[in-house]
Order: sequence, then structure tokens, then C-alpha cells
Amino acid sequence: MTFGERLFAAVRRVGNPVLVGIDPRPEELPPGFLDRFPGTTEGTAEALRQFGSDVLDVVSPMVSVVKFQSAFYEAYGPAGVAALHAGVQQAREKGLIAIVDAKRNDIGSTAEAYARAYLGKVPVGESYEPAWSADALTVNPYLGSDGIIPFVRVAARENRGVFVLVRTSNASAGDFQDLVADGLPIYRHVAARLREWAQSCSTGDPYSLVGAVVGATYPGQLAELRGELPGIPFLVPGYGSQGGTARDVAPAFDEHGLGAIINNSRGITGAHARSPYRERFDKNWQGAVEQAVRDMIDDLAANTPAGRLLSTGKP
Repeated sequence: MTFGERLFAAVRRVGNPVLVGIDPRPEELPPGFLDRFPGTTEGTAEALRQFGSDVLDVVSPMVSVVKFQSAFYEAYGPAGVAALHAGVQQAREKGLIAIVDAKRNDIGSTAEAYARAYLGKVPVGESYEPAWSADALTVNPYLGSDGIIPFVRVAARENRGVFVLVRTSNASAGDFQDLVADGLPIYRHVAARLREWAQSCSTGDPYSLVGAVVGATYPGQLAELRGELPGIPFLVPGYGSQGGTARDVAPAFDEHGLGAIINNSRGITGAHARSPYRERFDKNWQGAVEQAVRDMIDDLAANTPAGRLLSTGKP
């Protein structure tokens, strides 16, 4: 199966488009969690690995896609990178689509090296072996086609996915993305070029292996881009902690409730620290995670076309 087929077959299987983001910050781990590990760089990295593992145990029966934010692991050096790798491997072993959110970008052979590392295989002796085995990777388009095509080429060969930053959810996104050139804002130019990248590897499937990152915090532009990018999977950050709502993300879906995966990171993995979960679950932080996922599934089902998935997947 191609990446687009795999992604939305997985979404149909569980009946919802929830993407759980795993962004482990030591200071936001459940009370007492960090105390179980040595107070060293390696001990903290192991705590991050264990937290991610515990989250995966809770969410894997309910969702089909997870995203690991590499920065929070990389902050702890080699041990942190090993923890990230372990998380990606565990997610895939549980049958989840594992996205590494690293926003890589470079040109030529360097871009190809990144692509082969995360999405493909690298030379080891006389053979080629996978290093990360991520299902998809986020990439930054700032360097243009030279910085994207190597990722697309490797992803196409390996049936993996590439999510290109188009309209991000952060407050200062407009500093560059809204600048007008030739009558259009920059993010529209990126979208137009993304269509070309997707066409270059088209297999005739309904959804491409080339996806777009489009934030929930700009719902008008999200709707605009959905119209301009049919057949492009959307990874939508900004729901929950950043202020995006289910109604904001509704335009990201097609009429079948497909076409988008909606990310929620701290709103799920940090649910134990906020109401109403803090009062209801007390020290049972995994119970809070489970309920936060269920609440998000219900919210999207009630307020977006994703509710149509419930007839084909699990509630």
C-alpha cells in the first residue's frame, strides 16, 4: 500500500482522525514520575522513553497515528535520541503510523541523507538497512524544490510520507508566510509548488504521500488551502492547547471525513494537570490521557465530517 492508502486505512480502522503528539518535557511529566529515574542526562532520557511508552500503551487501542517531536528528545543528547528511536519502533510494533516531527531541510546529497535516515535505508556493509523506519517526516520548504524532492523521491520508493510546512499554527507564522509576492501570500506559493511535488509521484491513489502541515489556528486559510489541495493529506496542529477548536478544523476534511489528521499534544499527554481531568483522575495520569483522547474523538465526531467515520470504524 502507498502511504496515503496506509494512513487513511488506519484512520478508518479506528474510526477517527486523532493524532496524538508525544512532546515530553521533564517539567510537565506527572508528579513523581521523574523521581523514579536517576538525576542524570541518561536518567532523564530514560524517563522520557518510559513516559512515551506508557502513553502509547494507553492510546494505541483508540487512535492510529502518533507524532514524536524530536526536539524534546534531542535535548538530552545521544540518550535522548535513543529514547526517540525506541518510541518510534514501539509505535510501529503496535501498528500505529509513526511520524517524526523534525522539520528537516537541506539540499542535494544532505537532504537525501536525511531522507534515507528517517524514511529509507542506509548502507551498512554490503547491504542497506533502515535506521529510523519512521512512516513520515515533517520537512521545511524554505530552500525550495532542491530541499524537498530528495525527501519525496525516497518516500515514494519506500511507501513513506512527507508533510511539508505550508501554513503553520504559531502566532508569528505571518511574518513570512503572509508576505505577498506576485499577488499571492507566500503560503499560497508553497501550496502551489506542493501540488507539483505531489503530482511528480502520483500513483492515482485518492491521497498523496506528500502532505501539508496547515494549522487549526487560521481556519479561514485552512479552508482555502483544502480547496486548493485536493488529494493532499493535511496534518493539522493547533487543536486544543493552542486554541484551535473542532469547528476550526472541520474544513480540513473531505465529504467522507477523510483527508486530515488532527494533532493534539499537551492537551492529551498533559491532561493530568488541567481541569476537569485533574480533579477526576487525581494521580491516575494514564486515565486522564485516555479520557482526553475519548473526549477529542467525540468532539471531532460531533463537529466535523469525521463523524462519518464512526460507521466504518470503532467509536
